[in-house]
Order: sequence, then C-alpha cells, then structure tokens
Amino acid sequence: MAFPEILSFLAPHSVRRCLVIGPNSVSAKLVINSLQKTFVVNEGFGHSRHVQAIENVSLEVTDGEFVCVIGPSGCGKSTMLMIMAGLYPKTGGEIFLDGQPLSEPGLNRGVVFQDFALFPWLSVRENILYGVKQKKIPEDKHNGIVDHYIEMMSLQGFEHTFPNRLSGGMRQRVAIARALALDPELLLMDEPFGALDAQTRANLQQVLVDVWEQTKKTVLFITHDVREATFLADRVIVMSARPGRITAEIKVDLPRPRDILAPEFVEIERNLASLIESQNETLHN
Repeated sequence: MAFPEILSFLAPHSVRRCLVIGPNSVSAKLVINSLQKTFVVNEGFGHSRHVQAIENVSLEVTDGEFVCVIGPSGCGKSTMLMIMAGLYPKTGGEIFLDGQPLSEPGLNRGVVFQDFALFPWLSVRENILYGVKQKKIPEDKHNGIVDHYIEMMSLQGFEHTFPNRLSGGMRQRVAIARALALDPELLLMDEPFGALDAQTRANLQQVLVDVWEQTKKTVLFITHDVREATFLADRVIVMSARPGRITAEIKVDLPRPRDILAPEFVEIERNLASLIESQNETLHN
C-alpha cells in the first residue's frame, strides 16, 4: 500500500482489557513487556536467515509524558514504533495502551512519518479531515475540529492547497495536524523532522513543544539527533546496537522553554552522545 498511515486508521477488533500497573504502583498509559521482533530475510535460492531486530524491550510511559527514543542506525527504534502502530507484527511480548492490548492499527493512535505520507489528491483541509471521518465523528463537528488544528499548526491560508505545492515543513505541519485531529491517546512520531533543513527543523521542534504543552498528549518520538531529544523529551530512552535493547533512560529535568546553549542542556546532550557513541563502537567491534 502506497501510504502506510491508511492502516493506522483501521479500527481494531474487540480485545480484552486489563489493568496494567506501571512505575510506583500507578497505572501506566503505555506498557511494553519483553517485546521481541525477528525478521526472516529471503536471500534467494531457497535460503533465508533470521535477523533479530528487537530483544526483550520493556518500557512504561505515563499519561502526558513526552518520551524520545534514540540509538544507533538499525537498532530497531523505528521497528518498535511500527509495532506499536500496528503496522508490523511482533514476534513476542506484549504492548498495552490504557490497559488494552495492541496488535493491530487503531484510531487511538496517531502516527507521523518522516516522509510526510500525505494523500496527494487531497487538500490540506481534506487531509486533516480524513481521520476525523474514519472515526465517525458527527459531521456538524468536522469544521470546528479542522479549523482548530489548522490554527494550531499555523496553516491558515493553505486550507485548499495540495501537498505538492507545500514546502517540507508545511507538509509536516499538515501531517501533525491530521494525527492530532484524531484526538489520539498516543502520538507516535518516527523521525518526523529528519528530512528538513536545520532552520525548519528547529522551528518545528518548538511548534511541537508548544502543541504538546497545549494538548498534553502522550508522545513517543523516534530520533537519531541527541540535541533534538534533549530539547523535546521529558525522558530519553537509549537503545543498543542490533538487536535493540534499552541500555539507559535519561530524565531531562530542565525547565521549558529550553536553552540549547545552557550548561545543563549541553551536559545532557554530551551524555547522550557518549551513550550513542559507545553503542556505535560495539556495532563496529
């Protein structure tokens, strides 16, 4: 399918509910228990090999928390996000959102991809409205919802523009607005600013922080950029080289707005860079 986000709008089948207890004996928003993912790679001529992408990953995220996941290239961080989105099947382990097991795409998650993944035949307004329609929200509420997120993402004046007439930064604003219009319980973001120039990226990072402070959505954000992780996150999860495992969790206890030149910011950034470098050394040894 040309646009993987189509799958994220498909409603899940009925599933069992259970209470999942997170840290400090409180109910966690998102719980990942012993997640495993192994790919079978077809090498031709009847031969295949197994590649373990994720090994025994366990993680808990509280309601409204902004968590960034970083790690060396190929460590499985994007694979983990795709499993949470229901777009990849897991090999083992469990994932719970609000106590409900996740295994399929669902409207309780919004997904933002690096490549924008907008519908090119739909205008900005129609792209944002797409998920709202899939969620079967009453039609008399559509305009209010779309107008709200157009204003939030500063898209006024571009409502009837098609994606091919927009800059990369504007396209990603539309993608974020579309994900938020679902009013998801969990916002999954897979290196959404990775393809943007430095100035646009820095601007959208601040936009995202402002939006998060307004909405208090639970966010899981994949990035390879330690400065981006330090700027955005309440907590940064560091993954090892493949097979991906969690090797460190760094709490970013800095006031917002954050100053990237402040000594405390630079120290956390340096610490994260050192952790990534140690994993890169492991990968090459």
